[in-house]
Amino acid sequence: MAKTVTGIDVGQRTVKFLRGHYKGNTFHVADFAIFDNPAAVGSDDWIAKGWAASIQAFKPGPARIGLTGKNVNVRYTRVPRVPDWQLRNLMRFEVSEVGDQSGTEVASDFNLLPEMPEIEGEDVVLLAMARESLLDAHLDGLDEVGGKLECFSPSAIALYNAWLRYGVVQDDTVLIANIGYDNLDVVIARGPDLLFARNLSGGGKLFDEAIASRMGVSADQAEKVKLKMASLAPGTSYQSPNHERASRAILGAAGQLLSLLQSAVLFCKSQVKVTGLKLDRVMICGGGSALEGLPQYLASGMNVPVERFDPFRVVNTDSLPPEIADELEKHKLQSVVALGLATMSTDPEAYDLEILPAAVVKRRAFLEGPAWLIAAAVVAVLFLLNKATTLSSEAATVRKEAQGLTAQVRRAQSTHSKAEKFTTSNATLSELVVEVEGLAGMGEQAARVLAQLDQHLPKDFWMTQMVGEVGSDTELGIQRNKERPILKVEGDIQEGIQSAVGQFNELTKRLRKELPGVELKGNPDRGWFIDLSLYGEHERVDAEEGE
Repeated sequence: MAKTVTGIDVGQRTVKFLRGHYKGNTFHVADFAIFDNPAAVGSDDWIAKGWAASIQAFKPGPARIGLTGKNVNVRYTRVPRVPDWQLRNLMRFEVSEVGDQSGTEVASDFNLLPEMPEIEGEDVVLLAMARESLLDAHLDGLDEVGGKLECFSPSAIALYNAWLRYGVVQDDTVLIANIGYDNLDVVIARGPDLLFARNLSGGGKLFDEAIASRMGVSADQAEKVKLKMASLAPGTSYQSPNHERASRAILGAAGQLLSLLQSAVLFCKSQVKVTGLKLDRVMICGGGSALEGLPQYLASGMNVPVERFDPFRVVNTDSLPPEIADELEKHKLQSVVALGLATMSTDPEAYDLEILPAAVVKRRAFLEGPAWLIAAAVVAVLFLLNKATTLSSEAATVRKEAQGLTAQVRRAQSTHSKAEKFTTSNATLSELVVEVEGLAGMGEQAARVLAQLDQHLPKDFWMTQMVGEVGSDTELGIQRNKERPILKVEGDIQEGIQSAVGQFNELTKRLRKELPGVELKGNPDRGWFIDLSLYGEHERVDAEEGE
């Protein structure tokens, strides 16, 4: 079954969730939801409130989260063509330098841009960085809604992947812009090749502020006026004075947006050093692109055709309920970044950037180690079994010698002093025998349990620790002063899985069936553990009582 991931785009006005998978040449949407962000305009808690708006309404599961805004930095570096390890060191040094300058922890990832004919002998590296504080805010929200982080990615890179997979890609040079409320994500592609990706400040908020200032209304009222009355279409006949006032009010904001797009082209030329860059067309999306007449206005200013980008014309939505499909159709311009994020996670050929917080990187590095830990445990068990067998054989020989010496002591009082030495030695060897028997029992017990866990451990469970000890536990049928080998196994469970308790009960049922005589106890709450022993005395005691 194809991998399914939720792309999440948290904005100051809306929060978009789009779950699905890329299969063959088609993306299949499995679920979609959009929520209004209740945060006040300009407030610092818009991320937390955006996530809170979706609690109990959408369970994202594995998720890729888009990043944009002032706490995200995308830059370009030209470097000689060097081995991967050396390139990683160069980027690590640059990220460290940025973090030192800003005085904050920075997470990052990088990728090479496609080779360009204008640049010979060098590579252009796209380096994306984000403040750890921004990632932590999103992680807190994702945890509240019950999701699991796959990674963070710049929204601009998600926009590029949406264009590459669902746009009409030719050999021309295209600027694709996602016009959000407070941010503008811009991509420039030449044919299928990415030339430039960046996030800028400015978006639909420019129009709202202009209307609010001109007409003396609140920001929320200004947005409603913008959608109902304002127009940039040339030759518009105004239906009322308010229509004219709103339309004239947004002309200055439209000019600012036009300047931002033109500056992005100039910045691409200077950063990537493609001085002969010339646009052939512009595609716009995002909530701000719905403004009436905006494509015509931008086309007159940039002297190239401008159209709205609708990737959902080639996306499969057949599995969506009608009401959700209608909701997606209504908000398709706002959902392009969420679609690109989901595509990046499920399309193996996607151009990718995966930004992870340092704590997540460490945790994943640890979790990727159990296979090696299990292999090491098996080797250790085999060694203990071999050692225990050897020691058991030696102990048997020693016991026979001790018995012979004890008989000689009884027959010859004259050798009393020598017999005392052998008696002391015999006591020491007896302790060794008990220890060796315990080692053998633990080794055999661990080997048999590992073999069963290898066959029956659910795929969403993993083992983190196995400890063997000689002790007592009345629940396992081992009384005090009659210590026996006990095996303790601990593990974790994948977050968000269904029927964890049922899977755990099935595991213990299997262990009891495959290990006759085993006594065990366990619990799957917040991870799982099993304490067990093959040397409990419940059955023996019951048999004696029956007699």
